[in-house]
Amino acid sequence: MNLLKLSGSYIKTKPLNTLLNIVLLALGIAIITVLLLASKQVEKSLTQNSRGIDLVVGAKGSPLQIILSSIFHIDYPTGNIPLSEAKQLSRNRLIKNTIPLSLGDSYQGYRIVGTNYEYLDLYQVEVSEGTRWEKSMEVALGAAVAQQSGLSVGDTFASSHGFIDDGLNVHDDQQFTVVGLLAPTQNVVDNLILTSLESVWQVHDHDTGTDTTHAEANHEHDHKDEDDHDHENGHEAGGNPHEHDETITEEGLPDEGDEITSLLVQFRSPMAAVQLPRYINERTNMQAASPPFETARLFSLIGVGVDLLQGFAYVIVIIAALSIFLALYNSLKARRYDLAIMRSLGASPPLLFTHVILEGLIITLTGCILGILLGHGVIFIATQLYARPGQLGLAAGQFITEELWVLIGSLVVGLVASLIPAVQAYRTNISQVLAER
Repeated sequence: MNLLKLSGSYIKTKPLNTLLNIVLLALGIAIITVLLLASKQVEKSLTQNSRGIDLVVGAKGSPLQIILSSIFHIDYPTGNIPLSEAKQLSRNRLIKNTIPLSLGDSYQGYRIVGTNYEYLDLYQVEVSEGTRWEKSMEVALGAAVAQQSGLSVGDTFASSHGFIDDGLNVHDDQQFTVVGLLAPTQNVVDNLILTSLESVWQVHDHDTGTDTTHAEANHEHDHKDEDDHDHENGHEAGGNPHEHDETITEEGLPDEGDEITSLLVQFRSPMAAVQLPRYINERTNMQAASPPFETARLFSLIGVGVDLLQGFAYVIVIIAALSIFLALYNSLKARRYDLAIMRSLGASPPLLFTHVILEGLIITLTGCILGILLGHGVIFIATQLYARPGQLGLAAGQFITEELWVLIGSLVVGLVASLIPAVQAYRTNISQVLAER
């Protein structure tokens, strides 16, 4: 006797009932899948993109906004900070390295970021075609930008002021030249257009004075070993501006008047995490934002909504389990005679028990698989409609370990829902049922 075929045949006898049970279960599983995928992938993306960055310094305003705009590039900056103040801060003895960022323009919605080569080193980005930018108005495209925009090495384009490409405020008189395409990194760099700080200043009518190569700027940017005899015990976090060499210098560029959007800071010692943020916030015109603290605060803000949705999804799954139980229980009443005939033909009680359990598991497994696929479909649609692919770190094609636990948990729910009807099938009294017939 083929139990699988037999169970499938009984399921087909009530297609509407079966379909409703499967859809109800699938909706609950889909919600759980979407929440799991979104939370896990976004958390992974946040961790990956902020790795190696201990502090972000920007204009006064919301620390969370500074983090979102300077690390994840999904919000507007709080403003600009003077280059001279950024240089002075970078000399602090507690700071190992700083990477300047200058934002403000975009192309087809992709942000143009003025920075230096250390930004590429931070994310371990390699050039897949062409070279890095060397002169003003030269750019390197992230992998996603190159793919979506259709630009290649040698092409030119004009940027739009702001982060929304509405066809207005286009800098037609300043053309960027693509000199390199960056290899895919699966992080925020894939969605950026990188260039030098000079390029951003030039587009916004800053007189750069000379066309200094970025290699020279990077050479000046490197930190030199600090001399121990220059530091006095008990020195304040602000430090003596001359304790070690500048970390932001652009040879041939004016020190005063120019601005940058933010600084990505790497600490020299753990003590910096205690002293620097307070010093910056209280004694300068800049704002310090800690990536770990702000991302944790972000998750705490959205955590309530996620918990509510998860609770709602679990309620749906429980309702689906009750529905499967009622369907099997009612079906069992109508099939008592069939089960008695099967017993009289030699089917054992354990076989009938397994038969009913198998029905519940087939319905549950179908609903679970459909729900997982539906959840991935929702993620795919969301990334296509509301964000550029990969911008939020979401990918519909990625499966996580937690989905396997969802599948196992669903099968357990189906097993429990089928248990009482299966026990009744096991206890079927042949003579009583046949006599009633």
